[in-house]
Amino acid sequence: MLTPSRLTGVVLFSLAVCLPGTRIDAFEAADGAAAEKTPLQAFATPRAALQAGLESVRSGDTASAIEALKYAARGGEALAQWKLAKIYASGDGAPHDDLKAYDYFSQIVANYDEDNPDRRDGAIVSSAFVALGIYNLNGIANSQVRPDPHRALQMFQFAATTFGDANAQYNLARMHLEGAGVDKDSREAIRWLFLAADKGHLQAEALLGQTLFSGQEGVQPQRARGLMWLTLAREAAIDSKKDKWIIDLYDKAVASANDEDRQDALAYLEDHLKRHN
Repeated sequence: MLTPSRLTGVVLFSLAVCLPGTRIDAFEAADGAAAEKTPLQAFATPRAALQAGLESVRSGDTASAIEALKYAARGGEALAQWKLAKIYASGDGAPHDDLKAYDYFSQIVANYDEDNPDRRDGAIVSSAFVALGIYNLNGIANSQVRPDPHRALQMFQFAATTFGDANAQYNLARMHLEGAGVDKDSREAIRWLFLAADKGHLQAEALLGQTLFSGQEGVQPQRARGLMWLTLAREAAIDSKKDKWIIDLYDKAVASANDEDRQDALAYLEDHLKRHN
């Protein structure tokens, strides 16, 4: 079994194979060439550029924000790399470009030093691992990033165990439920779902609830516990369009639940709320 330390080496080595340094170097060089055509604002340090970029983001000046963030990113500022990755991944403020997002997330992971981690960047690094896991799971169209469930599993595993990242735990659970890149294992999926759901992860609550309520191969139904998790998810589902699948799972479970299921679910819910409040 791989320890977190051994897993880091596997993940970073695999990343290097998938995305050679020349790819990142070429990307940064292209940014540098563009900067030469449009002179950058003078910044004393990459950290100063980061602060200027964040202020421009808050003020809605996206063009200036991206210019400053690129300067900071080239200086090794992880938050700048993460901000740029999110901008390109969402297409909010710049044309949507998953490959650029992948490159910036990759720089964060490549620069992570497990032996001397910067705790301030923990959430950023964890988020980058999860984002790369999703990209590796699905691939990026018309690029060298092909679907690779095994590499995605490594990324999620590292973020889930090293940082306790709920998004990573949720994605790990789904892979175990679906048998994507790993053998199907409902018990292992439930374990990861519980860890994420106990942190208040909405999708994990819903999927854990549905899995427990209906049962899975090798797992007997626990209808009351499942209904409790579905109730928590339903209460937190505020986007009727985005969260429709959660609402539908809850409505279906409630419709088929009996009085005993509902009473026991209420007791479990009261106990859960006491423990978390």
